[in-house]
This record gives sequence, C-alpha cells and structure tokens, in this order.
Amino acid sequence: MGNCGTVGMAGLSLGGGYGPLSGTCGLAADNLLSAEIVLADGRHVTTGPDAQPDLLWALRGGGANFGVVTTLRVRLHPARDMLAGSFVYNWNEASAVSRRYASFAETAPDELGVSVGAMPGPNGEPVIMLFPLWHGDRRRGERAMEDVRALGAPLSAEVRPATYTDLLAQFDAWVEAADGCHWVLRTRSLPALSAGAIDAIIGAKARAASPYCTVFWHHFHGAATRIAPDGAAFGQRREHLMVEIVAGWKPDGDDGAAHRRWAHDLWQSLAPFALPGGYPNLLGPDDREQAAAAYGGNAARLRIIKRRFDPDGVFASAIPLPEG
Repeated sequence: MGNCGTVGMAGLSLGGGYGPLSGTCGLAADNLLSAEIVLADGRHVTTGPDAQPDLLWALRGGGANFGVVTTLRVRLHPARDMLAGSFVYNWNEASAVSRRYASFAETAPDELGVSVGAMPGPNGEPVIMLFPLWHGDRRRGERAMEDVRALGAPLSAEVRPATYTDLLAQFDAWVEAADGCHWVLRTRSLPALSAGAIDAIIGAKARAASPYCTVFWHHFHGAATRIAPDGAAFGQRREHLMVEIVAGWKPDGDDGAAHRRWAHDLWQSLAPFALPGGYPNLLGPDDREQAAAAYGGNAARLRIIKRRFDPDGVFASAIPLPEG
C-alpha cells in the first residue's frame, strides 16, 4: 500500500506503488496476481500467470494504457507488529539531518520504511519531518526508531504501536490542511541522497513562494529491489530514493506561474544527481524524455504488447508509455 489514504489501490498498483512496506513486501505492482480487464475491442478477459501473462506483466507498472481494469486480485501480507513514528526537526537542522539520514539509509533494514519531507510545520514554517514505519520484531523496531530519532534533536517525537491506517492518517491530515490548493508535481529518482541533491532541495524549499511547496522522498530498498528487472513492466529495480517535488498554492489571484517555475527549477537542479527516467505513476503526458527511460530494458516489450492489445491507441492513461 502507499503513503496516502486518498490514493486508490488500483491506480497505485498499475503504476508501481511505492510505500513504507516495500522493503518487506515489494511494490503494490509486485503483489498484483491477476486482473480482469475490458479491452478496446470490447472483450472482457482475465489475466494471470496462465491466462494472458504478457498483459498481466504490462499492467504491473504500465498503467491503464491497455484497457479498463475492473477487478484486481492481490497478494496479502500479515502486518501484526508495526511501529509508526513521526519526528519533526527544526529547519536549521535540515542539512545535518538530511546528511545523517543519507548515511543511515545505506544500511537501513528491510523492515524499516522511512518517508522524509521538507514541508511546512504546524505554524507554516519549514521543517524536516521523518515518518518511519517498522514492520517486524518489536524490540528491533524500537532500536531502529531510536536510531532515526538520533539523526538530530527533534522538536517533537512520537513512536507507538500502530496500524497502517494510523500511518496514513498523518499524511491525510496534511492533505486536508491544504484543501483548495492547486498542484503541480514532478519526480526524480536518486541513487543516493548526495550532498549536492540535499543542497538543491533545502535551497529550493527556502525559496518557495508558498508554504505548500513540499519535497518528499521515499526509500526504495529491500524486497522491491530483489525482483528481476524484467519481472514486471516497472523497470527501476536498483535501490534509490523516489523524490516528489510538490508545488501547491491557493488559487485566489495567483495564476501559479511562480510555483510551476519553482517545481521545474528544482526538477532541473536534481537532474545531475538523478537516475534516468522516473516513477511512471508521477509522470505526466509531457514527460516523454523521462518516460522513455522509466521502463529500462522493458520499453520495447511494453510497446509490442500495446500494439497487440490496443493497436488503435484507444486508451491513454495519465502514465505515458515510451514512444518508438
């Protein structure tokens, strides 16, 4: 599952599906076992390992570009022992905390998923917030949470046994506070959180014209990296940090030009530190250059399957397919 309760499970799964459990359970797409889909010619087919396996392969990362998906069958995982936390650090610690986090992430256990945000604090001032989730042995989890806490001197810290719903509530509260905003989103995938990338992110947040302009990053590691690159259409299987550049603003008297420029400028600033491509679920129709590299060596096979099941191009989801 993902990081935000307002995101639908179907779209999440078809485009990839990052989340704090991906270290132990893989991506949402990795847990898609079969799907029913209505094709462009009106046929209603079931995909699975023994029925249209190529189409199931394409759906696991290629989005809704092949038809109308009506049913998903997914693998479930027990989640008995979970700890969720939130740590808020003063903005003057942003650089130090981010650098310590970068080192910490290199050896983070599979059971620990951490989302980090350069985002507005309770009073609108910028802060660094870490949202760790532990899925495993409770005692080891408590020690891991202490390691996260020690990345700085938190203004506030909370760790408690939690359900997945509890974790999602933290993000949903932020979304609700920003109700009525307009949004622009860009994405980059970083092989590591380098000093140059940290400086670019912190500098951009400090210059943001709106407190709703936020940068999140999510750690892709563990079980999600142990799927073969050609095992699903989702093609980026090396360990990395998926960065969300989120520009938000209240539309009253604001055409959004400055905020769109802010997102674009940070996106460009991160390019020298980034891997090719980007996360398909966060790419837009104009992100053709990133889409071309997003699927790695799977792009050619994905195009063949598209021509086979939708030769007239009836379907085009928000996720752009590689051209060619």
